[in-house]
Amino acid sequence: MSETNSAVTADMSAQTAPHRYTAALAAEIEARWQDFWDAEGTYEAPNPKGDLAGDPEAVARPKKFIMDMFPYPSGAGLHVGHPLGYIATDVYARFQRMTGHNVLHTLGFDAFGLPAEQYAVQTGTHPRVSTEANIENMKSQLRRLGLGHDKRRSFATIDPQYYKWTQWIFLQIFNSWYDDKARKARPISELVAQFESGERPVPGHTRPWKELSRVEQADVLSQFRLAYASDAPVNWCPGLGTVLANEEVTAEGRSERGNFPVFKAKLRQWNMRITAYADRLLEDLDELDWPEAIKLQQRNWIGRSEGARLDFPIDGEKITVFTTRPDTLFGATYMVLAPEHPLVEKFTPDAWPEGTREAWTGGHATPTEAVAAYRAQAAAKSDVERQAEAKDKTGVFIGAYATNPVNGEKIPVFIADYVLMGYGTGAIMAVPAHDSRDFAFARAFELPMRCVVEPNDGRGTDPSTWDDAFVAHEAAIVNSSGEGVTLDGLGVAEAKSRIIAWLEERGIGEGTVNYRLRDWLFSRQRYWGEPFPIVYDEDGVAHALPESMLPLQLPEVEDYSPRTFDPDDADTQPETPLSRNKEWVDVTLDLGDGPKKYRRETNTMPNWAGSCWYELRYLDPHNDERLVDPEIERYWMGPGEGRPHGGVDLYVGGAEHAVLHLLYARFWSKVLYDLGHVSSSEPFHKLFNQGMIQAYVYRDRRGIAVPAAEVEERDGAYYYQGEKVTRLLGKMGKSLKNAVTPDEICAEYGADTLRLYEMAMGPLDVSRPWDTRAVVGQFRLLQRLWRNIVDENSGEVTVTDAAPDEETLRALHKAIDGVRGDLENMRFNTAIAKITELNNHLTKSGGPVPRSVAEPLVLMVAPLAPHIAEELWHKLGHTDSVVHQDFPVADPQYVVDETVTCVVQIKGKVRARLEVSPSISEEELEKVALADEKVVAALGGAGIRKVIVRAPKLVNIVPA
Repeated sequence: MSETNSAVTADMSAQTAPHRYTAALAAEIEARWQDFWDAEGTYEAPNPKGDLAGDPEAVARPKKFIMDMFPYPSGAGLHVGHPLGYIATDVYARFQRMTGHNVLHTLGFDAFGLPAEQYAVQTGTHPRVSTEANIENMKSQLRRLGLGHDKRRSFATIDPQYYKWTQWIFLQIFNSWYDDKARKARPISELVAQFESGERPVPGHTRPWKELSRVEQADVLSQFRLAYASDAPVNWCPGLGTVLANEEVTAEGRSERGNFPVFKAKLRQWNMRITAYADRLLEDLDELDWPEAIKLQQRNWIGRSEGARLDFPIDGEKITVFTTRPDTLFGATYMVLAPEHPLVEKFTPDAWPEGTREAWTGGHATPTEAVAAYRAQAAAKSDVERQAEAKDKTGVFIGAYATNPVNGEKIPVFIADYVLMGYGTGAIMAVPAHDSRDFAFARAFELPMRCVVEPNDGRGTDPSTWDDAFVAHEAAIVNSSGEGVTLDGLGVAEAKSRIIAWLEERGIGEGTVNYRLRDWLFSRQRYWGEPFPIVYDEDGVAHALPESMLPLQLPEVEDYSPRTFDPDDADTQPETPLSRNKEWVDVTLDLGDGPKKYRRETNTMPNWAGSCWYELRYLDPHNDERLVDPEIERYWMGPGEGRPHGGVDLYVGGAEHAVLHLLYARFWSKVLYDLGHVSSSEPFHKLFNQGMIQAYVYRDRRGIAVPAAEVEERDGAYYYQGEKVTRLLGKMGKSLKNAVTPDEICAEYGADTLRLYEMAMGPLDVSRPWDTRAVVGQFRLLQRLWRNIVDENSGEVTVTDAAPDEETLRALHKAIDGVRGDLENMRFNTAIAKITELNNHLTKSGGPVPRSVAEPLVLMVAPLAPHIAEELWHKLGHTDSVVHQDFPVADPQYVVDETVTCVVQIKGKVRARLEVSPSISEEELEKVALADEKVVAALGGAGIRKVIVRAPKLVNIVPA
């Protein structure tokens, strides 16, 4: 929108005041000090040893490791919303340096992934070329903001010397298994030793371990490995030509990127056994300093629930179900399997059993036809759609009956899309009287219902008269007696315990815990990702590449795109770009037993792989011998007081990564901790989620976004090229035509102004609207600060060595005390308000500012606006950088007000105001108030029934 260019006006006035703080002067100052900081290594944080070792005195200080979430270098560059978190961590890091800490603050780039690959497909540019160009552009933009990063520690995930260690970590996970008794990962070689010695029976085999073939041994180990390949249901996205993790599928059942339909398909893919760590991932959340909302999202995603696993006999075999309500087992009147359950085909007969109801058949002549048709229908729905509370429940009878183990009753088995293969066992016992979805299904399919939990709402015990299921967790169990067990009259908890004990005695069930969390799908049918360090022999057995062969680098390919399909065509299969490079895929290698032919894995790792461990690489970025030096890792991330699991001291980023990145990184940290590679079992001790900078989106009558900068406001309405448009607050972005770049603001006002404005807009964790017109307010603050120290005509410093007056001393020390507390607690907006208040006080006072006030003012400004602070610090005669100066400390005698105003009320009305000492006692304050002439007059000789004193600010008198 059109506006007055204040900076241009200021630049014009500089012709009469040549040393005025203008955009041009700000640009000159900022570029000069950025060059100085780079040349001097001002922000370099020394390690205790290694190639980045440094000053022992600095190493001996308390440390702070401050991190931003990994940025992805997009071709569009930054808009002003992107740097919000980067500026915040920079301010906080600068403050920590000034309070005596050795601060590690740097930034790398998460550079593998879909956007670069899509750009390569569209333009024919190699992803590395476009990505590296984007990184350089982003580095330039970030440098202009004056961010104090240790640039020696920066890297990109696409650097082979970085992803060498990503591949190495994958192999550690591949070569490990989870020991439930020890509750930790252990090398797979220890499991093999247990099989060889007979200490542990070989699952699924009666022959000794050494008599099994290599293929059989590999199949057994894949049941234990923390990284394993398996044929499993996956989220297949034909429109992208790749499979997706559950977390990458939206609530609408579409791809997070591209918004394409996602289908269930069965493919052989790599997985990470994150489910083995479910309990530890839950337990360790308690001691992390994270927002409760993020902890709750992780707890819900892991979804721990206690119940029982039990078997329903069917045709001489069994169907296993998990239930959280085993106490309602007598109320189970039918079963439901997920449509994709592997036992469906096994138990589906060729013909309908005698007496099959028409409503159960779906209108099909045979069970086989009914099942095939329903499976096709269910495959077209997402998990979210299937779980939605649809008004009409769908399903078909498979033509078989199972047996309820507590009463011997034959109950029909259905398939229905409201049961998912990904939860529990993919099979449920349906208790329609006490589950709303089962109730709706039973009504639709004319199935019996039995009340086994006595309603306490007066509805009676006949479910045929009910409008919905009776669901209660505290009620008496009824109609639940059978051979050897009765639950009648028991409460829910006691009934659960008794039925579980009965099931365990008979070997048909057991108490167990279930999780919503699924193993992490780790394969992508992409080119631009880390290659798996895995090869397959002629028998299809997977072999890990030795460390000496790492990194396995991406080969050059002519076609970067996976084969994509009609987005709605579920009957398709992935074809990866790497599979088309036969010279790379088919190789002869010596893995220690002579040269042999192998086939490489042609999937690549997901873009999450590189961000699962990057905090460790920042610590020891050039180490080519090991993942990270143990002493360096312990120094920066090891456990300490208040940080029992260790981790980064402060991690700042968006709340959108609550599940994906944060859960994955925690999992990798725990595996590395278990195997002895790191001392920290958690990657990030403190997490802070910054809000979003929003912007107004203007749309024409077609709903198309129009350029925000060209919209005019007239009489409360908005117009673009004469046409009225709508305005709505939303995201900022190039596609919405409302993006403002930091380069624009830096050119118009300077980087320090941009930094101040973004920090002053409101609390850091709250989203706030961008208003370019308001930026000038922070520019004027810096201009007033400059004028209070520098003569605009001569450029000379104007401060005096005279002592400040009492009022100024109080203003100064109150500001120091408040700003220190605000910066420590990341309340940057209120810190700026306090600095502004002090600066305005100095402006209004007139005359030269005392040096003893000017210098601490500059030091308070330094974390927020470092360039102007560095310039003023040197103008004040200092030769060392402001960056490592001590932050001012308030004198307590000036922080406390000399007097405060006490209000005296009689019958709730204010009758007097008294100026009293802040430390006055309640007894003394009462005496002073009762003696005040206005109070005496107001009482008019009346007696006093009660005096309520809240020293030092309130006295309330109740007359008799």
